[in-house]
Amino acid sequence: MTKPNNDYPDIMFSQKDLSKLSSHKKDCYAPVSNIDINQVQSAFGIALHMHQPTIPASCDDVKSAKLISNLQHMMEHQDMGDNHNAVVFLNCYSRMSDITRELVDQGKNPRIMLDYSGNLFWGFPQMGEWQVLENLKRVTCDKKYYQNVEWLGTMWSHSVVTSTPIPDIKLHLLAWRKHFGSIFGAEALRRVKGFSPPEMHLPIHPDVCYEYIKALKECGYQWLMVQEHTIENMDGSGIRHPHFSHRLVAKNSSGETEEITILIKTQGSDTKLVAQMQPYYEAKGRGREDYGKANIPPFVLQIGDGENGGVMMNEFPPAYHQAYGEIGTTGTVAMNGSEYLEFIKGLGADEADFIKVQPVSQHRIWEQIDELAPGASDKAIEKLHGQDSNFNLDKGSWTSDKNWVRGYEDVLDPMNQLSVAFHEKFDGKEVDVDSQNYKEAILHLLLSQTSCFRYWGQGVWTDYAKEICQRGIDALR
Repeated sequence: MTKPNNDYPDIMFSQKDLSKLSSHKKDCYAPVSNIDINQVQSAFGIALHMHQPTIPASCDDVKSAKLISNLQHMMEHQDMGDNHNAVVFLNCYSRMSDITRELVDQGKNPRIMLDYSGNLFWGFPQMGEWQVLENLKRVTCDKKYYQNVEWLGTMWSHSVVTSTPIPDIKLHLLAWRKHFGSIFGAEALRRVKGFSPPEMHLPIHPDVCYEYIKALKECGYQWLMVQEHTIENMDGSGIRHPHFSHRLVAKNSSGETEEITILIKTQGSDTKLVAQMQPYYEAKGRGREDYGKANIPPFVLQIGDGENGGVMMNEFPPAYHQAYGEIGTTGTVAMNGSEYLEFIKGLGADEADFIKVQPVSQHRIWEQIDELAPGASDKAIEKLHGQDSNFNLDKGSWTSDKNWVRGYEDVLDPMNQLSVAFHEKFDGKEVDVDSQNYKEAILHLLLSQTSCFRYWGQGVWTDYAKEICQRGIDALR
């Protein structure tokens, strides 16, 4: 692996790069899989999410501190809080390569989906921990492991879509794809078909959701992972078949629509369920069903932090090994998301027959709209707020009690100001993406939108966010 200058991550892209950043339209996983789909009764999948924010914390003075990974800060301050876990975390970011190769060498049939933020990818070389990426490359770029490991795309700086300015959504998507490709190569990038949203968030506002799904498809994504309680049937009722693929419909105020296939992560305590391999044991109690015109196996899906908490640090590896001691290629099997979708397509499952769904609470918005037109959703939402003070659009994520907007004005205001200034300076113009001021501007723009600056509340995390925004504004000047 070439070791470039780490002052900037490789996230800069030009218009000529766009076609290179998409994914394969053809099947990539079923053709190399050793599973006999005709002998499969049920399937399950597990995804691991990994992230560490980038913060100005190389010294105590935030204004003069260099940008470093929070993992590096933890390493350098292991006497603070839970920072003693830093060494364990670093191992967790690398270990799935070791575990996968060990199981394959034993004749086992493991599967894992991996979701790493761009911040984390950048943090390893910043810290000098190149061996993590080198180790991950062993199972990413060797055809021997194509069937075992699937990478999922995400927002580069782990930003939550609802609190990300709409023009910046696509910047995050493309930045992640460019960065991933620079590490693992163009062939590995073309196999990235699925998308794992930060905080399992799905925007409820019709216009935002439409732009989000439109951007995902333009960036080459073919399916999206969603949380069960963030979606509803088109009539507003709850999901009745969470273990089968659905079709998310995103319609905006003008009536334009975009659709994308989704796989549903069911509700529950994510890390505990993943660490104890609950999806496998749930799938064992299920069998094939008729879905549309095909008879297919159900797919039980869970995602959890790959490093966070004692269960993932300590319980997951032995439970994973134990489960794969009995999982084979028939009966109840492990599959990754794209592998499952490719297989059921081969069985006759047509996307046109998938149950259509929309973001939760959208049926209430559409009930208030008499005529589709720009701004119709905003008027409907304003009317709903007048009728129901508890109605809001900010809680469609892994937890239904986490608001990603309200109470964070100290961070969101400067973040939005930076976004406006960035687009005023660069949109519609020929931009030298290799110039230092552009690199500085887009890096700080994306970093400012990291969800951690809101998740962890007021205090030093707010100071980090404000400083990053200010540096972005300075770069634009």
